[in-house]
Amino acid sequence: MDRSYRQPGVVLTDHRFSVPLDHTRPDGEHIELYAREAVATGKDPATLPWLLYLEGGPGFGARRFTGRQAWLERALTEYRVLLLDQRGTGRSTPANRQTLPLRGTPEQQAEYLAHFRADSIVRDAEAIRPGLTGGAPWTVLGQSFGGFCTTHYLSTAPEGLTAALITGGLPSLTATADEVYAAAYPRMERKNLAHYARYPMDVERARRIAAHLVERPAELPGGHRLTAEAFQSLGILLGTGDGSHQLHYLLEDAFVPTPSGPALADAFLEHVQGLLSFAAHPLYALLHEPIYAQDPAAPTAWAAERVRAGHPGFDAGKTLAGDGPLLFTGETVHPWHFTADPALAPLRETAELLAARTGWGPLYDPDRLAANEVPVAAAIYHDDLYVDTAHSLQTAASIRGLRTWVTDEFEHDGVRAGGPRVLDRLLALVRDDV
Repeated sequence: MDRSYRQPGVVLTDHRFSVPLDHTRPDGEHIELYAREAVATGKDPATLPWLLYLEGGPGFGARRFTGRQAWLERALTEYRVLLLDQRGTGRSTPANRQTLPLRGTPEQQAEYLAHFRADSIVRDAEAIRPGLTGGAPWTVLGQSFGGFCTTHYLSTAPEGLTAALITGGLPSLTATADEVYAAAYPRMERKNLAHYARYPMDVERARRIAAHLVERPAELPGGHRLTAEAFQSLGILLGTGDGSHQLHYLLEDAFVPTPSGPALADAFLEHVQGLLSFAAHPLYALLHEPIYAQDPAAPTAWAAERVRAGHPGFDAGKTLAGDGPLLFTGETVHPWHFTADPALAPLRETAELLAARTGWGPLYDPDRLAANEVPVAAAIYHDDLYVDTAHSLQTAASIRGLRTWVTDEFEHDGVRAGGPRVLDRLLALVRDDV
């Protein structure tokens, strides 16, 4: 039975659904999905159109709002909002080191996880839509990877949509994982140099920390092994609105004096643990490259690691042998993640099998997108760390009728930071109000 409860200004209702693990076998195994409905206090939900929210990731459940935070404030003025935990995340049959052994061997786990990409997520949405809306189409808001899912939705089931809103998540329709990361490393370097231009004192601080870790890797709370490479992955912060500032404050408090000399502070290590752990979102690591796979004959084969070899500026050892700035990485997953992070270590063989997997199907239909009739608007963030701006603009030009808002006012998390204003702008675009 669906259960309703209240927070300030909003009535929330829990929903659970049973959907096929493999939608091509509807009579086969089913998994459970969870979604939270949000309706403004005092509004009659039966009179409101639905808006489905697809979170970024992969691997993140829908954001847990308190009351009417961020973009939800604007959405609740006219929508009945469904916050879906995509399969494998949040409360939707979570997939992690604790649950995946229930599937059996690493080979069986990898086969299971092959059903957790955008194609399955969209088919989940279409499976639950008729029972919620009475068959009426709904508006979809896709953030980051949620935008990848929305683009797939437009490719395969546009009849289910009244409008599509995408924030920081227009994918390339054709780029391989190798091509995605070939574009990403120069972008990451630009973000690093912009950070060091803002905080030049951080050049020496980052080098000192990396040099310390080369000699003495640290063990974080919970057993996470902090190496120089793992430290570099803190660059994922540089893709958010205040991430550069967060990184600066983190670096300035890294060391404390001890009887045996300077040591990395417990507070620093505790903070780093929270930033680097995949415990809450292991699918981000496991499926991060498969979300780009579309060639049935080609494995992703640790694309980010292979492409990194062609960018020696990201090699900590080479950097420390010279006098250049340490370059942080971000939005990349590497084999060593599955040895350094105890939340991922039991899944190392599964990750290797996914990296070697072939047989991936196409995710987007360029011909159908070129004939699109669904109103679509996309916020594209200038020099977005996580999704290549040039790729997004190329895709925007390939989807008939799509209207863009290209801005450098926000980073990749603009729908959170900008809140109601970002959503309001996209709604105006799909309604031809601007």
